Amino acid sequence: MKLIKFKFKNFPVGIFIATIVSIATIWLLLNFFTPKIPIFGFHSIIDIENPSEKRLQGSPLPEIDYTKQDLSEFLDYLVRHNFWFLSTQDLYDYFIVKSKQIPSEHLGQRPIMISFDDSYKTFYTNLLPVLRDLENKYNKKIKVVLFINPGILAKGESKTAYNITCQNLRKGLLKGFYDIQSHGHRHKKLTELNTDELIYEIAEAQVKLRRCTQDLDPNKTVASHIAYPYGASNKKVEEYVSKYYLSGYLYNSRMLKLGWLRSNYQIPRMSVNHEKSPQRLIQMAERALTIKN
Repeated sequence: MKLIKFKFKNFPVGIFIATIVSIATIWLLLNFFTPKIPIFGFHSIIDIENPSEKRLQGSPLPEIDYTKQDLSEFLDYLVRHNFWFLSTQDLYDYFIVKSKQIPSEHLGQRPIMISFDDSYKTFYTNLLPVLRDLENKYNKKIKVVLFINPGILAKGESKTAYNITCQNLRKGLLKGFYDIQSHGHRHKKLTELNTDELIYEIAEAQVKLRRCTQDLDPNKTVASHIAYPYGASNKKVEEYVSKYYLSGYLYNSRMLKLGWLRSNYQIPRMSVNHEKSPQRLIQMAERALTIKN
């Protein structure tokens, strides 16, 4: 023991400090220069200029919601600055398993994913018009990812309905704006379910989403990927999810760093609420890699 103390006591402090600083510097440089893909996660989209949106009358905007006006500003910037709007299958094929070569038309672009969770009617009433307007303005289609709970879809059109309908989803899919994926059947926290409940929640979601869109989705890309409700996952959840889905998405406020992904079932996403201004989202988006040869 005395010998150990003697060696440590006589170890050059300068070398020790220099080693620590070097390791920290290398880690920071690797982190800074690692290619990144921002994946944004939104929830309901609220039109603050529409007096019929009852949730806004006399009450503050719910924290997880985002305004149609701010979203439009953010997406407009991304279109003007030539971002590539990824689908879940794009991310999987080109960047995760790299089973396909990136098409030449995407060279010079920066990949990004815009996703929305749950089954809000506003994906159809407020989000879809923004996507249509931007397509008409720039002649460029924006594809967004909808992580849907088919077990809580509205049964039919109604002014009082809170959730989107299957027919609404079909219209957005047919027009090429929606990438429809799973968010569990009824938005249950998967980590709290027993095995039978877990299997039902993830399998039934896939069955119902594909049933809703089957004639529009011959390649069965719908419900090939899942976002965990509440962002809750563990080894058991990932084990069973992997039997039905190609990848799984978290909510951990981290950016996807290429080469650092531990598992297809731990894809990070950054949660967005109304407190994040379009300018703040733009700053985050600007960290995306630029596709080169």
